[in-house]
Amino acid sequence: MLLETITGPGDLRKLDETELEQLAGEIRAFIVQSVSVTGGHLGSNLGVVELTLALHRVFESPKDLLLWDTGHQAYVHKILTGRGDRFSSLRQANGLSGYPSKAESPHDWVENSHASTILSYAHGLATAHELQQVTDRRVVAVIGDGSMTGGMAYEALNNIGHSGRKVLIVLNDNGRSYAPTISWLAAGLTRIRLNRSYVRSRDRIQRMLRGVPGIGEHLELGLEGMRAASREVLGSGGFFETLGVRYVGPVDGHDMVALEATLRRVAELDDGPILLHVLTQKGRGYKPAEDDDEKCLHDTPVFDPITGPPPSMPTGYTQAFADAIVAAGAADPRIVAITAAMAGPTGLIPFQVRHPERTIDVGIAEQHAVTAAAGMAMAGMRPVVAIYSTFLSRAFDQVNLDVGLHRLPVVFAVDRAGITGDDGPSHHGILDMALLSKVPGMTIFAPSSAQEVEVMLKEALAIDAGPSAVRYPKGPARQVPVDEVGSGLSARLLTRGEGVCLLAVGKMVEAAEEAARLLQQQGVTATVWDVRVVKPLDTVMIADAATHPLVVTVEDGVRQGGAGTAMADAVGAAAEGRPAPTVVVLGVPDRYIPQASPAAIHAAIGLDGPGIAASVIRALEAADAVIDRN
Repeated sequence: MLLETITGPGDLRKLDETELEQLAGEIRAFIVQSVSVTGGHLGSNLGVVELTLALHRVFESPKDLLLWDTGHQAYVHKILTGRGDRFSSLRQANGLSGYPSKAESPHDWVENSHASTILSYAHGLATAHELQQVTDRRVVAVIGDGSMTGGMAYEALNNIGHSGRKVLIVLNDNGRSYAPTISWLAAGLTRIRLNRSYVRSRDRIQRMLRGVPGIGEHLELGLEGMRAASREVLGSGGFFETLGVRYVGPVDGHDMVALEATLRRVAELDDGPILLHVLTQKGRGYKPAEDDDEKCLHDTPVFDPITGPPPSMPTGYTQAFADAIVAAGAADPRIVAITAAMAGPTGLIPFQVRHPERTIDVGIAEQHAVTAAAGMAMAGMRPVVAIYSTFLSRAFDQVNLDVGLHRLPVVFAVDRAGITGDDGPSHHGILDMALLSKVPGMTIFAPSSAQEVEVMLKEALAIDAGPSAVRYPKGPARQVPVDEVGSGLSARLLTRGEGVCLLAVGKMVEAAEEAARLLQQQGVTATVWDVRVVKPLDTVMIADAATHPLVVTVEDGVRQGGAGTAMADAVGAAAEGRPAPTVVVLGVPDRYIPQASPAAIHAAIGLDGPGIAASVIRALEAADAVIDRN
């Protein structure tokens, strides 16, 4: 196999056209086989095989900076830069990251797994090169697979064009993002724009016109007007060129010869930023991906490579939310569901099928999603923003000032809250409680079972005086009978004990109950509360906790400034003249948490049953030691 001979990008330059086509097929087969074992992002990587090969043949990585947005389309890049033998560890503990990683390779510059950021990095790197008088390195930013729907990309594009920095932007247009009109005239115009004689002649004519006494400036503006008109009639790049970025394309991203030739001509141009528009097919070369109309097998669990993955369906807490919002939407025509390019993963497809006019997909634009929801709420609608916890943090300013300040009844359905696992530190949803709890008037629900999701969504939609959030984890949801479901804003008492009180949030309830059983085996009985509502805290629960000598709070969010901190303050205030209880706050430590299974991570940071029990025993032993010393 040719793939076995590729140890680095330099090996690609020895291959002829036939060998490159063979290698492309081998890479696709390798990716399908690898992802079928580990799970991961499939469709986007199958679509960029030829593009990545061409980039590495034309540019010299890592001397030239190849930057990827979104980072999940960098599997081929990883294979070509010597990491193919590690793909069996993809997204596993201590294994290969599913995104570019500076710790893995000098060929990776940015650890980017959130979309629409790479043009800002590119602008910064190109600016640094110019200030440092570095002239022998190219900055190449690959953006696409939906990331051009994010506003930050356009902010950076505007600055790149205005500054004239030497950045090559490769727009991977796979039909899931910006798709301009394509014609043979546009292709012909592309060839003209890349002709060096045309470029020199264009610049010479502009200088001549500019030098005509009295009317030079007007003549130059007239020429530019003619060029702009021709772009609008013949091409698709008027928008980019208006921003000061030369547009080239579209180019077939699977025609290796044409693509490489275009890249080489673009690389020779040295007079400012250029955008190369490349058309690719997401999921190319693997029939199950090509036949997946929803997302071209964008991401997959473990699957049989012969038959392909089963149809993507929401599960666990996400399925519970999907059912709940469908029921709520049928009962209330004011409910609008909003997603930032995640309708399927957040469980909104069933609602969308029933209420397409009330389902708004804004693209990868979380800030806009939140403020648009604010506008809908101002006009009397009841918007529900379904969003991953890690992506909600991108729009915190809008949550705080556009929704919170106006005390608007926007509901945030916060999926993938807590430790998420194999996507690594960028995807753990550990900031939402710490952030949302700082928004005045915010109500925060944390269900501990699938049945609680529907109850809490109804409660959230009934709140008129301000925003609310229902936050729930990735993965299976605990199923409980009706008598184990709470109501309203009240916490729920699970077990009664003496000496120790465990206040558990959401998914941590199950771990706290296990800890109570383990403690009982050691002669320690514990009271366990399902907090249910993180803000406002149930005063009955807090008053009860304050009667115990030791209180332990347990959450799957950041420990510092999180829910436990608020509970500790409330318990201390509720002591009412009695000695305040000792409060131990358990949560995610102040560090980036690497990829691994959620269970393994919880065990490693002491948030499973044995870990919580061990923390209780240590606290009791420390208290006994203090008493003995006194």
